[in-house]
Amino acid sequence: MDGSVALPRPLLALVLRLATALALATMSMLVKLAASRGVHLAELVFWRQALTFCLIAGWLAVVGRLASVRTKRIGAHFRRSIYGIIGMGFVYGAVILLPLAEATTISFTTPVFAVLLAMILFREKIGVYRWMAIALGFAGVLFVTRPGGGAIDPLGLAVGLVAAFLVALISLQIQDLNKTETPFSIIFWFTAMTAPLAAIALPFVIGPHDALTWAIIGGMALCGAVAQMLLTSSLRYGSAATIIVMDYTALIWATLYGWFVFDNLPPVTLWLGAPLIVAAGLTITLREHRLSRKKKATSLEL
Repeated sequence: MDGSVALPRPLLALVLRLATALALATMSMLVKLAASRGVHLAELVFWRQALTFCLIAGWLAVVGRLASVRTKRIGAHFRRSIYGIIGMGFVYGAVILLPLAEATTISFTTPVFAVLLAMILFREKIGVYRWMAIALGFAGVLFVTRPGGGAIDPLGLAVGLVAAFLVALISLQIQDLNKTETPFSIIFWFTAMTAPLAAIALPFVIGPHDALTWAIIGGMALCGAVAQMLLTSSLRYGSAATIIVMDYTALIWATLYGWFVFDNLPPVTLWLGAPLIVAAGLTITLREHRLSRKKKATSLEL
């Protein structure tokens, strides 16, 4: 079993991550739809956090589990919250600036950044296979973005890559918190700490909305809450390196949403680049799995 996981249940973790991909793709579609109706990015972030906090706190109160959010790691929650709110802004920004399929494909570079972070933060040695995966991933990015072709917004690309880096960092933080905290506690403190921060910008960006726009905002927040719960739970039962393979199914949903909601089909170059990025992620996943099994076998021998 993976010692970095609180309660190892690999099959359940994969199912939870698969549902996470659908919930996140739906949330991204609603973010883009709300932005097209004039809702500001900062307002979207506020409503996502505020409504999620109300849903989580209300549910915990109803079932009598508010005590489950008690923590002795408030500092770790605060650090996760700061990175999380910044990461959310970049993730939403990429979705708004780029077509859904392109934004989703760029987000698949998260495993590549996770490897680089492991090397920088934990001084983990990176072998030839993972260096090849890193090169493959960024080659895929070049195909998708077609540099010099003017077919993709450079700002959107930059925002998307920063978002992928921050998601990798946040995943490591969540996995660490899962060792001592419940999923409800992690989400509760994240929303409780960040909703007031997001509210600071609200007076400058909020505007009047019609009933349909409010429904879209509410649906976005609900999908975000569900996705956050599923994501946190998946990292409780399986390691990020193993379950991240399920994230690639989000491209299917993003393509369908882009086609049916925004009348936008991705270009051929995306289908050339996406397999390279997916192959990079799978290579990293398989390599992490083999290294984990090797470490386990060595520990048993000792």
